[in-house]
Amino acid sequence: MTSEQSKNDLLSARRRAAVSIALNCSLAAGKGFAGALSGSTALIGDAIHSGTDVLASLAAYVGLYVASREHPSFPYGLYKAETVATLVTSIAVIVAAYEISRQALFGAERLPDVGIALPVAALSLLVALFFGIYQLREGRRLNSPALQADARDYLADALSTGIVLVGLLATHFGYAVDRWAAAVVSLFVFRAGASLMITALKDLLDASIDRESERNIIDMVEQHPRITRVKQCLSRTAGGRFIIDMDVVMHTPSHKIADHVADRLEELIPQKFPLVVMARIRPHFAPDYIIRRITPVVRPEGEASRHFVKSPWFLVEIVDTQKQQVIKRQFIQNPYSGEEKKKGLLVGNWLLSLKPDEVVVPDNNQGTAMVLLKEAGVDLQAT
Repeated sequence: MTSEQSKNDLLSARRRAAVSIALNCSLAAGKGFAGALSGSTALIGDAIHSGTDVLASLAAYVGLYVASREHPSFPYGLYKAETVATLVTSIAVIVAAYEISRQALFGAERLPDVGIALPVAALSLLVALFFGIYQLREGRRLNSPALQADARDYLADALSTGIVLVGLLATHFGYAVDRWAAAVVSLFVFRAGASLMITALKDLLDASIDRESERNIIDMVEQHPRITRVKQCLSRTAGGRFIIDMDVVMHTPSHKIADHVADRLEELIPQKFPLVVMARIRPHFAPDYIIRRITPVVRPEGEASRHFVKSPWFLVEIVDTQKQQVIKRQFIQNPYSGEEKKKGLLVGNWLLSLKPDEVVVPDNNQGTAMVLLKEAGVDLQAT
């Protein structure tokens, strides 16, 4: 994911957070008005829940706005502003649970006017449920923890409104369960708030990324032809995004090649893994006298080929450069010599999979394969 795309995603998430604020205001006002007119303790408690959702949505909007800013005092970005917004959301939900339970336990016993409360509860349930599902899907698409927290808050709101709706239906049939419905609502809302708080605290305490993602990143780096192994990988989350600090061991005598490979990997990792917003590669390199050299040949034991990507065979040699001695030789047939399209790309990637240190190429040979090999830091020797 490019920096520009990340900013566009944050802008899109902010717009959705603004819509959420307006919708929560409407739900809180509608349920509060209907609860007061009908005398429904559960619906008033649900209105309090939606009212705190307005605060949560405002926190999400502010968090998303701050996360898109850049400041020299925060070189790792302000992505954790979203995490702070998520934490504020969780506190708002827990406060809502307290208010609803207080109303249920200490409020006056009243039989609500079902004719007023029931239609409002049913409509609120549908709005909260469908918008919550939509917000959750968009939050995952945009990798926004604040939007996802806001979506789960809507789903918790839908669940609590559903319980209110059941209580009102029971009241319609003569069962006075409105206060009990409010008490049950408070338990579900508290559970949702506690879950959000735990998630936010883990992020604020710099929890590492999940092991599967970290292993996939390490595997990708170790496939590079110049990388011997990943010595150490430190990772942490930042507002639902990842920051990677990695020490790698290279077998090259050149600090120039080592720096080039490290710079290239810092570009490739975020491209391959969009959640990574920053990758830092620290190379550890030393001369390695045992190298892998690849030469295009016309046939096994034959002379060197004058064509590179069209060469039918390649000679792979393990060479001790200090003793000037070939340790091992192997002839490998070019699987893409007969391809008509993208031959250079196919052959170049195939040769990189063999992890060469040095490739012998015919004079004045240019093309996609050469570019790929140069970008990977492979030493090109002209014949």
